[in-house]
Amino acid sequence: MKTTLKFKHKKVLVLGLAKSGVSAASLLHKLDAFVTVNDRKPFSDNPEAQGLLQQGIKVICGSHPIELLDEGFDYIVKNPGIPYNNPLVSGALEKGIPVLTEVELAYLVSEAPFIGITGTNGKTTTTTLVHEMLDKGGKQPLIAGNIGTVASEVAQTAKEENNIVIELSSFQLMGIEEFRPKISIFTNLYEAHLDYHGSIEDYAKAKANITANQTKDDYLVINADQPELAELLSFSKAQKIYFSTRRPLEKGASIKDGAIYYDDDKIMETSLIALPGKHNLENILCAVIAAKLSGVSNEAIQEVLKTFTGVKHRTQFVRTLNGRSFYNDSKATNVLAAKSALEAFDQPTILLAGGLDRGNSFDELIPYLKNVKALITFGETAVKFLETAAKAGIQTVKRVDNVEAAVPAAYEISEEGDVILLSPACASWDQYRTFEVRGDIFIDEVHKL
Repeated sequence: MKTTLKFKHKKVLVLGLAKSGVSAASLLHKLDAFVTVNDRKPFSDNPEAQGLLQQGIKVICGSHPIELLDEGFDYIVKNPGIPYNNPLVSGALEKGIPVLTEVELAYLVSEAPFIGITGTNGKTTTTTLVHEMLDKGGKQPLIAGNIGTVASEVAQTAKEENNIVIELSSFQLMGIEEFRPKISIFTNLYEAHLDYHGSIEDYAKAKANITANQTKDDYLVINADQPELAELLSFSKAQKIYFSTRRPLEKGASIKDGAIYYDDDKIMETSLIALPGKHNLENILCAVIAAKLSGVSNEAIQEVLKTFTGVKHRTQFVRTLNGRSFYNDSKATNVLAAKSALEAFDQPTILLAGGLDRGNSFDELIPYLKNVKALITFGETAVKFLETAAKAGIQTVKRVDNVEAAVPAAYEISEEGDVILLSPACASWDQYRTFEVRGDIFIDEVHKL
């Protein structure tokens, strides 16, 4: 671990715990900062806070008292999920106190370079593919970020010979000052998280932070099929490398004559790829570029692409039962992701959809429902899905209470050869704590059949 004096004898408030807050607080304590932790959960029900107190860290639980800002903090390190209109956060910014996320801490102490992946869709699959390709190529990668391992924890044990492959959300990227990946990947950009950012412009600006500190010695991977991305990222000093699923490119990664090419180097035939779905070609091309830039052989890339079948909750094959194939795409928390999942299947499909109502309609899905023979809907948006199904001419429609009821209802009306697909097109928070919980429940109910 590299040492940094940036926080030595500085007063730092860690706002919000969960995994990232605990790791950040412990790391700052090691870096000789004067750390105060503030978490909304009561101390008696907060084992994370209790553990930090045992380390000698000051802990304040139960609320976010605005009076904390009177204590003269030099920095705030906040949980990415806490919005910037939180009084403590907005008050800190008004006072000129830097507000960071733990990704910044990870960068400051890491001996290993970073490969950072952001974008609206495909981040987790791309991150996993890059990690698998580098691992198969003997590059000793480590994986971090939203994918489940806390970056500031991984970074403390990383060595120069490692590469930290990190999935990055817009929330995390808003809280950086020096963070600089060796390779940045921007998969795509669509409207999302407007309840947090307020506008597509602010959301895009947050995402673009991934390349803010890159130099001419670094690389930026950009989706050539979205000209607005090139414009958004035109300020970057990094070497820009493009990918396209729609047209062949002389430089970068693209599809030519049914094969994946990097520049003029044929990597493999697309027919040999194990990962289903046209949308996953974007993720694959991103990963191929990162792997080639990292010195991974074509043979290692081919081996991964011939065997990798997906990430949990992302068009994840669960099982076949009596000729019905079940897929868990609980990560489809917006219409765009659901479109991609629906495009992946030509078979008759029973769609399970619904969840948190963010005020949007689902009529955008209608052109993608041509193979949907039945719809099972649940959650706050159930009525909207019933309306969309009627417009799409779907004859068999059923409203149920939740995912637990949706699985047996779908199986009951299914036939041999059908796909039963959970692709909710909505966030889970109206009924389930996370999309992972929702997907796990789907999987459990499938196995109960």
